[in-house]
Amino acid sequence: MDLGQLRRGAVAYCILALLRGGERYGWELASVLHDAGLIAGEGTLYPLLARLREMGWVDTEWKPSPHGPPRRYYRLTVAGVQALAAFIERWGRFRDAVDQILRGSEDA
Repeated sequence: MDLGQLRRGAVAYCILALLRGGERYGWELASVLHDAGLIAGEGTLYPLLARLREMGWVDTEWKPSPHGPPRRYYRLTVAGVQALAAFIERWGRFRDAVDQILRGSEDA
C-alpha cells in the first residue's frame, strides 16, 4: 500500500477539522491541504467535498466575492461534527497502536 491510500482516507476528516473554525470556500481548503502535502491540487478536493455534502456532513452556500465570481462556502453540519468527533477518538487509538508497533513495541 502506498502512502496515497492512507492520505485519501484521512483527508475527508481533515476537511471537517478545518471547518470547525467556521465556513471556508474551496480554494482556502485546497490551499491548506496542498501546503500540508495532503492533496495534489483542487481537482482532487471538489469530488470529495461533493461526497461530504451528499453524506450530510457539510452544507454549502454561494456568496458574492469581492474578487470575482461568487464562491461556494462549506460549513460543518451537526452530523459532520459527530463524524469528526468519532474519527478523532478512533484515530488516536489507531495512531498510538501503529506508533507502538513501528517503534518495536509489540504490546499494542
